[in-house]
Amino acid sequence: MVAGHRSGATARLPWEAPPPPGYREAGTFATDLWAAYGAAIPADQHLPRGKGEGMTHHIERFLGTLRRRRARSVRETLSFSKQRENHIGALWFFIRLYNSSRR
Repeated sequence: MVAGHRSGATARLPWEAPPPPGYREAGTFATDLWAAYGAAIPADQHLPRGKGEGMTHHIERFLGTLRRRRARSVRETLSFSKQRENHIGALWFFIRLYNSSRR
């Protein structure tokens, strides 16, 4: 997970995160049509897809679940995180809990 601005530098962070031998070289990466992903991921491994093509529906569903289950993600609530570190920590906690409950 990467939290940050929608910039080219932020788009490169997930690409640089996996350990070099194996993961990056063997995978293909389906993303939305944001141009920064095209600059960060090699063209032969990048599959840019639009909303109607079904390649990003699982992450869109996860983000919908995240927004629905976590009041902290909505600014108008009393539980909104004002410090970036607390917000990112709560996101990591939710993602780990969510993944551990999946089969």
